[in-house]
Amino acid sequence: AQHERADNCALRTENDKIRCENIAIREALKNVICPSCGGPPVNEDSYFDEQKLRIENMQLKEELDKVSSIAAKYIGRPISQLPPVQPIHLSSLDLSMSSFIGHGPSSLDLDLDLLPGSSSAMPSLAYATLNLSDMDKSLMADVAGNAMEELIRLVQTNEPLWMKSSSIDGRDVLNFDNYDQVFPRTNSHLKNPNVRIEASRDSGVVIMNGLALVDVFMDANKWQEFFPTIVSKARTLEVISSGVMGSRTSSTLQLMYEELQVLSPLVPTRQFYFLRFCQQIEQGSWAIVDVSYDIAQENQYSSTSCKVHRLPSGCLILDMPNGYSKVTWVEHVEVEEKGLIHRLYRDLIHSGLAFGAERWVGTLQRVCERYACLMVNSNPSHDLGGVIPSPQGKRSMMKLAQRMVRNFCTSVNPSNGHQWSTISGLNEFEVRATLQKSTDPGQPNGVVISAATTIWLPIPPQHVFNFFRDERTRPQWDVLSNQNPVQEVAHIANGSHSGNCISVLRAYNTSQNNMLILQESCIDSSGALVVYSPVDVPVINIAMSGEDPTYIPLLPSGFTISPDGRQLNAEAASCSSSSNASTIGGGRSGGSLITVVFQILVSSLPSAKMSPESVNTVNNLIGSTVHQIKTALNCTTS
Repeated sequence: AQHERADNCALRTENDKIRCENIAIREALKNVICPSCGGPPVNEDSYFDEQKLRIENMQLKEELDKVSSIAAKYIGRPISQLPPVQPIHLSSLDLSMSSFIGHGPSSLDLDLDLLPGSSSAMPSLAYATLNLSDMDKSLMADVAGNAMEELIRLVQTNEPLWMKSSSIDGRDVLNFDNYDQVFPRTNSHLKNPNVRIEASRDSGVVIMNGLALVDVFMDANKWQEFFPTIVSKARTLEVISSGVMGSRTSSTLQLMYEELQVLSPLVPTRQFYFLRFCQQIEQGSWAIVDVSYDIAQENQYSSTSCKVHRLPSGCLILDMPNGYSKVTWVEHVEVEEKGLIHRLYRDLIHSGLAFGAERWVGTLQRVCERYACLMVNSNPSHDLGGVIPSPQGKRSMMKLAQRMVRNFCTSVNPSNGHQWSTISGLNEFEVRATLQKSTDPGQPNGVVISAATTIWLPIPPQHVFNFFRDERTRPQWDVLSNQNPVQEVAHIANGSHSGNCISVLRAYNTSQNNMLILQESCIDSSGALVVYSPVDVPVINIAMSGEDPTYIPLLPSGFTISPDGRQLNAEAASCSSSSNASTIGGGRSGGSLITVVFQILVSSLPSAKMSPESVNTVNNLIGSTVHQIKTALNCTTS
């Protein structure tokens, strides 16, 4: 009995030891990874696991069919698998700009923190909280995924989807018949039979790396700050997917709202609720697609006279050597005009130049050059006239001028929803005005009247731009200078084009000797701006010394210059383009559309209203300015 008891204890101890080893082995098997596929190992009951997978597969197929039927209503065509995307190969390009940058690749790391990003600085737009279900998010992801496939096809494919225009501009034109065959749609999203389709594609090289561009595009505030001449409002309504590890550079899906503008009160803004999806295609390559998405709140913005639906649009970004990127842009929208387009802008809008890809790429190239110049720490005395003593002063002046341009663009399409009212309908032009209260820091407190008019001149936009930005011709149109000579006392270049610069001007023999004029002029292939604001000498010294210019009050006025959209004959266009290689619109435009904008502080009292005296003052100011412009440019009969 004792021997049996001892044997029993030994067997029990060995049994416990084997049980512990068995538990340890089972725990180890749970963490085993298959070396071929990277997944978990197959369990012993492979037959039951296979049956379970078959059942799950059937359930997923049913769910996919259900979502596909719903998504087809939004994207206009059934969801199908497109052919695999072909990789994009770039030829080696000589993009040396050492004479412009002068500091090698390190100087191209742009300080984009100067843009007011982050969600804490959202514009004060009234939106209700969106309650999106998992089904809604799944549908949005499906719509965005199909839009991404379509965008990449549109970017990579030339013929038969795209053809070169037979006119003198040689732009890419979408072949709508072939497009409908490749991307069949059941019906148009806009029910009006008079819906017009705008489609354009353009590409260019910009001085900014791909990651920085993606960061700008996926942040609504930076997006609006980067394109103040195009984007009047922008907001991220919901982040559907935040990407890998919270990064916005890959697999990020957002529901957004934006308003796009032409800088004239004669052209209504275009409003979009859309999905923006960013996907990293391969190392150093990103695609960002926008596609309209209808939500219940869209009726809040039905007052515009233009209804638009954005078909898959966006850009492909490719990193290049030395911090450059190649950007290929596609714009594709359906437009339903509820009213007549103003006769001055009819040709420009119908040509696709007003909201097309060429305008986006040209503006992007110019703005990227500006930020590259902002990061150059050199301070050549011949460039600044010896007035601005340090690189910090230069950066402060550039930030001040940037805010001035942004405020000017906002005054053309006020963010508070105020509408323009016609205060004078003269035979030659009509003057429109709006009254708004100014309470933002960096603007004079009180009631400001913004007045504008648009005129057409039979002169190329480049010539008009040179006339406005030249301080020697300024007394010919600036009624406030009383025809006194104007001298440039400081100059900051912010682009490769000589017209892209910031100037500090002084008008002599005036009653206000302590007053200077801060001016920024900028030009690209889509148009030009000349914006200026009077500033006191003590105030401008604050910015020149490198201090924070945020609270320096500015009330900017200025001019916007754009091509009229009318086609020149081949001989005239050849002469125009050969005379100046950087002509606005590539030498295609025969005339110019000039919008004159003045802002005047009516009263420091918030209850002030537009009086007859202020209306007469504005009418006389704009009328005198327009008359002097036409006289100086020999256009009195136009």
